[in-house]
Amino acid sequence: MTASMGETVLEVLGLRHEFPERTGAGRVKALRGVSLELKRGECLGLAGESGSGKTTLARAILRLVQPTGGAVLFRGRDVLRMDPSEIREFRRSVQIVFQDPFGSLNPRFRAGQMLEEVLKVHQRGLQKGERKDRAAELLSLVGLSPEVADRYPHEFSGGQRQRLGIARALSVEPEVLVLDEPVSALDLSVQAQILNLLTDLQESLGLTYLLITHDLSVLRQVADRVGVFYLGEVVEIGPTGTLFAEPLHPYTRGLLSAADPLDGLSGEIGEWNLLPGEPPSPVDPPTGCAFHTRCPHPLKDQECGDDSPLLQEVETARKVACWKVREHLVRP
Repeated sequence: MTASMGETVLEVLGLRHEFPERTGAGRVKALRGVSLELKRGECLGLAGESGSGKTTLARAILRLVQPTGGAVLFRGRDVLRMDPSEIREFRRSVQIVFQDPFGSLNPRFRAGQMLEEVLKVHQRGLQKGERKDRAAELLSLVGLSPEVADRYPHEFSGGQRQRLGIARALSVEPEVLVLDEPVSALDLSVQAQILNLLTDLQESLGLTYLLITHDLSVLRQVADRVGVFYLGEVVEIGPTGTLFAEPLHPYTRGLLSAADPLDGLSGEIGEWNLLPGEPPSPVDPPTGCAFHTRCPHPLKDQECGDDSPLLQEVETARKVACWKVREHLVRP
């Protein structure tokens, strides 16, 4: 997406979250000190394997779960310390579109009724007729005919249900949309339609997106910047074109190679077309660099297993958490 990026709207600082394991034998360390910032008007994409903590981050930002540490700043105010009235105001500004377009909709509400209910709660000055008119406008905005207002969610296709979910999120006129795998449950042709819709809405409404997906092709198409998640941490973040052209972290290189094995990511440090092994358990993450147990970097040594690298700037607008990234940058 082409964005006119401005000041920082949302900032995540050292965010941590743990929750009890199902067996009760330990605690799952879902987020381990995540820090990132979201600029006004941009689309920041987050990628990573299943279970890396991406969705937990989205829910923590919106306080759908209460993080165990860190801070989430929205225009300088800490979301984690807001009282209920402040949270309601915050959620008018930051909305979420969920992965499952059917499970996120109330099956007992018709489409128009669903939108009017949101308006009744958040825009109390609107009269019944005005709410109905506004609901019709929202349906048109996302490419649905106002005539479908009397349908129940099960009467829509998957793509139409996701359009309805987007309309519901837009009903309170938010500044930021958190998009949690918004097209992963849809057919490829429908995915393209929804992504085009999101692009158009961002440009026409001046929205800011935090897009979470495991599909790297989606990020390559729509994101201005990409952050790569591994075991509850951001290991690399940078402009989309630069990150895809020359990934610096070994995990990013492996992830891109696995997604497109014919793309030919190679070089003096060797072919990394497969990610070896399985991600460690978030209940008992390894010491040092979280990726070192799977890392194929030829320069990997004891330092990688002893100390955890910080996410630091290595080039303009590029941040990487890797002890060996500088050796990679200065190689002949």
